[in-house]
Amino acid sequence: MSLTPSRGCLLDLPWEDILVPHILCHLPLRQLLGLQRVSKAFQALIQLYLANMRCFDSSQISSAVPRDAFLDLLKDNKVLQQLELQNCSDWLTDRELLPVIMRNHHLHHIQLKGCAQLSCHALMVISLNCPNLRRLSLAHCEWVDSLSLRSLADRCKALEAVDLTACRQLKDEAICYLVQKCSRLKSLSLAVNANVGDVAVEETAKCCPELEHLDLTGCLRVKNDSIRVLAEYCPKLRSLKVKHCHNVAESSLSVLRNRGVELDVEPLPQTALVLLQDMAGFAPFINLQI
Repeated sequence: MSLTPSRGCLLDLPWEDILVPHILCHLPLRQLLGLQRVSKAFQALIQLYLANMRCFDSSQISSAVPRDAFLDLLKDNKVLQQLELQNCSDWLTDRELLPVIMRNHHLHHIQLKGCAQLSCHALMVISLNCPNLRRLSLAHCEWVDSLSLRSLADRCKALEAVDLTACRQLKDEAICYLVQKCSRLKSLSLAVNANVGDVAVEETAKCCPELEHLDLTGCLRVKNDSIRVLAEYCPKLRSLKVKHCHNVAESSLSVLRNRGVELDVEPLPQTALVLLQDMAGFAPFINLQI
């Protein structure tokens, strides 16, 4: 497709070679959409840009993206690499999402945090159509189940970051299958999942030696033993979140702390700290985790 308007200084520049890849890409999406109202030539230019857009972030448009606007913006795009859908949980269902996924086989980053009206079928379709997927956020998507996660693990083995925060259907077995198949993981969140325990954490440690970030916030079944295994098998670990993991103590965290790993732990209540200082003569600012 080659469009060359007859007048206008800016529009005289080559559209596909200059304007789309080197100029329009630096403008916020909201401003680009406003340009469509300037003239028919600008409308054609923006449509060309949208069809060749590599990254779509719904948060750049407004606080709540209308359904019809979403469908219109991406109707001709087959080259998306990043898809971030936020502020659209009120209307986004499989019906709107799946055609976009099925047209775009180059996606390597998908953000679906809080998209509660999707179904496990959406994850199946992502698995089948996005073999190069590297980053996926499914935080607070309680529709994610073990079967759809297994499909993801079987077909998207290049995954490096997965956010499964509050995916409460998942148990240790599903997490174990994921990390066994996706051994390149560098970042994993299993936060706010009472069904995840030591078995999943130990398998993650043994299968993912490149792991750098692990979020276990609120995983009440995680205990000291799995944290020790994590310290042994994950030399590249940079941050670990274990706040509200009441069965994880300083005795298992000390090795990681001494290695410089950033730890997000639940601080000892100030009253208990003062009492311990009085009883045992601790230094005034000592930070304990029991």
